[in-house]
Parts: sequence; structure tokens; C-alpha cells
Amino acid sequence: MKTYDLSKEPPRSPRVRLRDYAILARAIDKCRAHLAGTEGEYHFNCPLDQELFSFKGIDPEDFKLTVASNDTDDPIALWVDQAGIHRTPHEIADWSNDLEEYNPSQDADRKEWFEGECKKLGLDPATTTLFDYLEADDTASFK
Repeated sequence: MKTYDLSKEPPRSPRVRLRDYAILARAIDKCRAHLAGTEGEYHFNCPLDQELFSFKGIDPEDFKLTVASNDTDDPIALWVDQAGIHRTPHEIADWSNDLEEYNPSQDADRKEWFEGECKKLGLDPATTTLFDYLEADDTASFK
């Protein structure tokens, strides 16, 4: 099992899919770093992770226990697939695609925050997705 030191490298891109779930690989990386005490500036169970937990109806503490007891991604992804709310492959793909295309500048509650974050990175908030922003922020953090 690779334990990420997120003070030295970013977690995987939110676009990396396990069992077609966007953000799952990233949530696993952050959870492993959390368990190892090497989170750096990243946070396990952040609002993005909570999108996955809410969609699947799983408890973050149960997720953490599952990550702690598995050395590889496959059994964790299988557990996510089987735990909580049953989702069809079509529902999972739609959810992942919608999340990947989400632009916070179109959300009144997140618009101001997102515009400020994009400005720091020289991104156009009107055309930048949340995933675009996260990848750019990861890259900028580790130059």
C-alpha cells in the first residue's frame, strides 16, 4: 500500500475513477494520509469527500475503517460500491460526470470563494470546473 505524504505530493486527481466513482481515489489518498498523520494542507472528509459519502449514504468513519484495513484500492472501491445506498452503474456514471463538470461560479453559495481561488491561479472562473481548479491548485502547491 502506498501511503501518501501530502506535504510532499498531492493526492490523485479527482478525475481518477475507481469503479467509475470520481473523487474516490483522491478520498482514499487523503484518508491514508490522515491515518498516517501526513495530510499536509489536505483534509479528509472535506466537502468534496462528503459529496461521495452523501451520494452513497456511507459514514466517513466507516470509510476510514475500511481504508485502514485494506492495503489496496480494489477492496475499498468494492466496499464503497456495496455499502450504503445501492446505485446503478448508470447513476454512478451520471453522478461522476456531473461532479466532473461542476462549476462553482454558477453556485451562489460558492461563487465568491471560487472566483477568489481562480484569480490566485490565473484561471477564468466562468470556464473552470472544480476539478480543473483542484488540479491547478495541486500543481501550484508542489512546484
